[in-house]
Amino acid sequence: NQEINLEFEGSEKKLEIIFNSDTNLLKAEQSCWDAIVKEANATILSMIENDQQKAFLLSESSLFVWSDRLLLITCGQTSLISSVQEIFKHFSKEDIDLLIYQRKNEYFSWLQPSSFYDDIKYLKSEFEGTALRFGEMDEHHHFIFHTKKSYTPQTDDNTKEFLLYGLATDVSKKLTNPILSALDIRTFLNLDKILNGFIIDDYKFDPYGYSVNAIKDSLYLTIHITPQEGSSYISFETNINLEDHLDLLIEILRPSSFDFLNFVPCQETHVTDAILKVKFPYEHKKDIYETLSCGYHMGLTSIYLTSSQNNKPMIIE
Repeated sequence: NQEINLEFEGSEKKLEIIFNSDTNLLKAEQSCWDAIVKEANATILSMIENDQQKAFLLSESSLFVWSDRLLLITCGQTSLISSVQEIFKHFSKEDIDLLIYQRKNEYFSWLQPSSFYDDIKYLKSEFEGTALRFGEMDEHHHFIFHTKKSYTPQTDDNTKEFLLYGLATDVSKKLTNPILSALDIRTFLNLDKILNGFIIDDYKFDPYGYSVNAIKDSLYLTIHITPQEGSSYISFETNINLEDHLDLLIEILRPSSFDFLNFVPCQETHVTDAILKVKFPYEHKKDIYETLSCGYHMGLTSIYLTSSQNNKPMIIE
């Protein structure tokens, strides 16, 4: 038996904005990013950079900035939609080629300051766009809003999201050990092998929780861990070839289920190709594919354990 920890929501909200060539985000002042992050009810903890991007580690997830685009991911009880309004104070809406806003089902949705439906009311007042739901409401599901303005992504513009739910009990206990360091977690996940040649910035929260940003040229990887039993969750987002490491990560973390999302320039693709090597005790639950009018093909694959790891009831209060 265990008590559910209601202190933190690991599930993220995600915003990506791509600007035209009239905008160079890398020239923006630090105060600009401080203000944008603050509006989401988060703070900047640290920053790494190279010639092509900046990566900010936040108290609630991450912000990445390239010359032509930004990616802002927040978790907890943040208000990412408020950051959108702040962005418009610093950059012209007329210079935006594409805006994508994404949320997924939350463990504690009633604690959030807004719902996806609240958020898109504002977005639709500013942009012509389309809102979609991937997945059934009573299972893992993902909401996405994207602008309808004509846009053609670069041929190598690929994004992967690897989301793991319900970590194995021993893994959750290990990652909630208060004496664990950031280096300990990095070693446990074999990140030095995955991120060879990357600049790495990571942070161990008190008493537990972990975030890492890693960059190399225009490549990035960000990981966020909410390890407590009852609501354990880990997210990976990247434009590297994460598929080569899925087997290793699943073997280490042994989640009860996971989602793999892929955004690629419009073409027929099957995200299950990346996880066909995942064997028993997992089974393929569902695939959902959609060609978005904003120039991307989006795919969602969900995988579940064939039997539950925990067959006992859980004390909730």
